[in-house]
Amino acid sequence: MADDSKRTRTRATHSLEAVIAEAVALLDESGEQALTFRALAARLGGGPASVYWYVSSKDELLDRASDHVLADVLAATEDLQGSDPIDDARTVAVTLFDTIIVRPWLAAYFMRDAEQQPNALRLFDRLGRQVMRLGLTAHDTFDAVSAIIGFVIGTAADLSQQPPQTVRDGSLSLDQHLQDAVARWRALDPHEFPFIHFILDEFATHDDATQFRAGLDLLLDGIRQRAEAG
Repeated sequence: MADDSKRTRTRATHSLEAVIAEAVALLDESGEQALTFRALAARLGGGPASVYWYVSSKDELLDRASDHVLADVLAATEDLQGSDPIDDARTVAVTLFDTIIVRPWLAAYFMRDAEQQPNALRLFDRLGRQVMRLGLTAHDTFDAVSAIIGFVIGTAADLSQQPPQTVRDGSLSLDQHLQDAVARWRALDPHEFPFIHFILDEFATHDDATQFRAGLDLLLDGIRQRAEAG
């Protein structure tokens, strides 16, 4: 929140909800680089000082925007009462992943500031409660939840990277870009790059979302096995 001196100098003409919602819209359209107080104020119909009435910095704005989006993830995973805690943990993880994929900027700000991001903390706790049902120690539970969150955010951030300029400007299709990469990898020395050649055909035809879910299942299966081993 801005300091009192700014409050006395500037009269706000918006609401905090409007400021955050418009910030999310700007982030969705153009990414973090486009989010400035001047650009945001222009969309709201005021001056930059009116935005400072509600948030004191761009960091706070980004944290609040991130938390605003996570409210939808919480709503979508509110009624988890399944008989299998691993299935419920998977639901939370996949819902968070799907949200970050369509909002790439979100990955960098998840749980960055617990004070400004209560929804992120609630989501972390919601996932943790599913893993707690497995009866693991506090140490293993913390490790398991951290591993799930790290896998979800890391994979989503990786898959959300912008493609090369040639793809963005339309001179090369995304499929052709992938096939060009496959051709370059196929030309590598198989003795120097045995793993690359071993998985090359899988890479050439893989689907990112399917691969994410397969990787998540491997991780969750390991957590289940640890719990069953006692």
